[in-house]
Formats: sequence, structure tokens, C-alpha cells
Amino acid sequence: MNPTVEDRVPVLVVGGSLVGLSASLFLGRLGIRHLLVEKHADTSRHPRGRGNNVRTMELFRVAGAEQRIRDAASVLADNHGILQARSLTGDDQEWLFKEIDPGGGLARISPSAWCLCSQNDLEPVLVRCAREHGGDLRFSTELSSFEQDAQGVRATLRNRETGELTTVHADYLIAADGPRSPVRERLGIGRTGPGDLFHNVSITFRAPQLAEVVGDRRFIACYLTHPEADGALLPVDNKAEWVFHAPWHPDTGETLEDFTDERCIEHIRRATGVPDMAVEITGKAPWHAAERVAERYASGRVFLAGDSAHEMSPTGAFGSNTGIQDAHNLAWKLAAVLNGVAGPELLATYEAERQPVARETSARASARSAEHSHPGYAPAPGAAGGRQRGVLTVALGYCYPEGAVVGADPGLPVVPDQMRLTGEPGTRAPHMWLRADGERRSTLDLYEKSFVLLTGTDGEMWRTAVKGATEEFSLGLDCYMIGTGPNDDLVPEDGADWAEKHGTTPEGAVLVRPDGFVAWRAEGRVADPEAALRQVLAALLCRS
Repeated sequence: MNPTVEDRVPVLVVGGSLVGLSASLFLGRLGIRHLLVEKHADTSRHPRGRGNNVRTMELFRVAGAEQRIRDAASVLADNHGILQARSLTGDDQEWLFKEIDPGGGLARISPSAWCLCSQNDLEPVLVRCAREHGGDLRFSTELSSFEQDAQGVRATLRNRETGELTTVHADYLIAADGPRSPVRERLGIGRTGPGDLFHNVSITFRAPQLAEVVGDRRFIACYLTHPEADGALLPVDNKAEWVFHAPWHPDTGETLEDFTDERCIEHIRRATGVPDMAVEITGKAPWHAAERVAERYASGRVFLAGDSAHEMSPTGAFGSNTGIQDAHNLAWKLAAVLNGVAGPELLATYEAERQPVARETSARASARSAEHSHPGYAPAPGAAGGRQRGVLTVALGYCYPEGAVVGADPGLPVVPDQMRLTGEPGTRAPHMWLRADGERRSTLDLYEKSFVLLTGTDGEMWRTAVKGATEEFSLGLDCYMIGTGPNDDLVPEDGADWAEKHGTTPEGAVLVRPDGFVAWRAEGRVADPEAALRQVLAALLCRS
């Protein structure tokens, strides 16, 4: 059959799970027309991938989706911590951690917080938000083939319901098509890392009696360690609906068919310590934990994002979060190039920034699985273990020592031992509350559709510099004066010192990228601000 329809879009997104849908939302918010295709008929129906970390929720906040996601996740809003127990009815129980944010310290560094929203609840929200911002989302549609040249990507799509073929000409393609990514395989991109870590079968079931047994232990997950029936128990509604991750050992010849309803019921009863509990199995889905990172994140005009670029252990919920943050990093850079603001070389910084983050994060996730003795995981001798520090640092404090930044310390660790959100180039810009026309805003709310320059005492001089520099680069660059004077745009709450918070002086300035990362910092008065800005922007935007 020959293609019957021709279409052209700036960006084609392949894969409509969490990462692909997030890419659609972020591109739409930036006004980039795009097409997303997903081979399945609908979003996920299985409750998985529930942990959305604070950095991901910051991105959804700026994209206008945070509250809708929290509304969808309200049933699990009071669930915190991970419990480890031999059974739910015995005395051998220990909280690996009881609170995600003990003491409420997170509020000092972010306007957002963690959110427990299962994939089957999150994806429909992202679909609605993406479509509201112009996303063309086509389910039951798969990528049949593609080829690329210096001008773009030519893809053939097939509607799985009608068989209709469509030829799409795109400037760029984002492959968010999962760990077995056909796009990555077609490009011949290899992966490095330990490989498979363990295998589980995720079992959804109904058991109203279990809520009485669990009582007021509102955990995110409970690792049950019965020697004959270990696994992880997760609440879906804290009442009747639950998920149990049972270890699966295909390397010994065990098949999915071996997981009969009868076997699963007996396993769940023994693991929970309730031998007579009524259990109704409602679904089963295999999943695999692995640690792998793609050797390259791009080939020509095709980019990998999410599981197609990296796989990591689920402990710590780093996988989907890292993928969503991939999509955000790539979206603003694609927008800058497509709008003629930046040279195409800017896109090379996607791999330079995101690949090291994936390597560090995947290693930390595996180490955390070892620390928590995740059911089914037997670390190799000599593998990293012991108490893991700085989970929040992995989620929020990672850095870009190289990439689209000027003045970053190349020796800065990608994931530092301690949080360093102090305005250094290559780090996520500091959060502080501001007031403007009676409205309360976080500094992070300023960063999405343009570069932003923050300044203070010499604000008028910097304003003039911004005007001259942006005329040359045809760039949207918002300049905000922060202080309590009559000409200041934003007033810090509680007398906070914006300059001290950002590691500069009142005469200095901080340039922040659309993704909220510090691009450059002037730590004091600059003799010729316009010349300095021109030089910095030329480097950032890959413009000679």
C-alpha cells in the first residue's frame, strides 16, 4: 500500500507515554507545531510510574498543569514513605523513610513538592493539557519507517485501525518510544551499563480487607520480605485497589504463564500475612528493571528521550522524571532553533547536558535499590551499596558543567554531595518568593518562554543593554529589576536579598535560560553590559 496522505510538521514525537506527552505539552506551550503518534489505542490503564519528583512538578507548574495533576492524584495525597516488613501482621517492620519531606524544608528551595500520581491518572491529564496547547495527538498510529537527510526527516506512519498510511515531513524527530526503542535500533545507537537488574510481574488486585490490615500506615510502597513470598505492595486507592510487584525469574525458565491467578493470590496472602484474605486478580503486566544509557542521544535530526535514552531501577522514581526533564531540555532548544533564534549547534548541548545526568542518576537508582533490598534485586558482588545520601540532590540539584552555559565550573560534579542552588551557572536557578501588583510569584514562574535577566541596583543600565543585545539576536529576553524601589518590577518577600540568594551583588545580573537553569552570572558591576550580553548570547545561542 502506498502512502495516501502527506503532512508536514516542525517536530514529530514518536511515543505517547509520559515522556512523549510531556514533550508535546512543552512544545505546545512554546508555540511549536508538532505531531505525536502512539501505537496503543489509549493511555496506560495500569497504575505504575507514580512518583513525580519536585523538579518534574516545577516543570508542570510552569506549564500550567501542576494543580490538575494534584487533583488527579488526590486519593494518594497523604501517602508518604516506604515501609519494609516481613509481613503486614508481624512485628518485624521498619520505615526506610517515613516522610518525603521531613520538617518541611523543601519549601525553602522550591514552590512545588513531590506528587504521587500513577501513570494511568497522569497521562490523561497530560493529553488534555497538550491538546489545549495545540498538540496533534494520534493514538493507534505507529511509525512504520523513517529516513533523514540534511533538510529533515521523512516518516511513514500507519493507522493501526484503518491501515491508512501517512507520509510526514518533519524538521526533527523525538523518539520517546521506550526501552526497546525501534528508532534507536534503526539508528544503530548502542547502550552501556550493567544491563538487566531484575524482573517483576505487576499484579493489580482487589482486596477490601487489606485496608483494615494496613490501617493508618499510609505508605507509598511496602517491601514485603517473607522468604517464600517477597514483593512490593502499593496502594491504588487505600481501600480496595492495590498493586503487588512479584519477583519474576525468566533466567531460570520461569514464564509469565506460570503466574496463574491461583499462584498470585497465594503469594499475596502469604506476603501480607493474611492467609484467608479474599483477593480478586484484575490484571498482570511484566516489567524489567535495568541500568543502561544510550551511547548517543542524537543522530542527525533524531533525538532520544526517556527510556529510549536511558533505563534505571525504579527505586527513587528517577526514570520517568529524568525522561520528562529530558523532554523539557530538548523542547526549548528545538523552539530556539526552529524560531531562528539559535543556530542548530545548540541542539548538540542536549546530549552534553542530559547524558551525564542519566549516567549519574541511573547509578544512584541502582545503589538505592541495593540499600532498600528491593524485592527481586540481587546486586552483583562489589556493587555500590550502603546508605545513600542526597536523594533530593539527585532529583533537583544536578548540574550542567558543560552545555549551553557560560562560566560554569567544568569540575562541578553532575550530582554534588550537597545541594548547591546558589545561582552558579549550570545549576537550577534559586527559588524565592516575589510580589508584583499584589500577586505572589516564585522566581521559577518567570522562566519558560524566553531568557530572563535578573538585576538590581544597575537595573536601568542592564535594561538598555538588553534592548541593544536582543535587537541584534531577534531574541525575547525579559529583564526584571528586583528590589523595593519605585522603578523595581518585583519585590522580594520578607526583605529577602535576591543578589545574595543568586551569588552576586546588587550591581550584578543573572541570566536564566527558559528551562530555569542559570546560563551566566555577572558577579558585580560590568563596564559594558551590552557588549558582555552580546558575547554571552552569541556563545549560548551558537551564533557567530
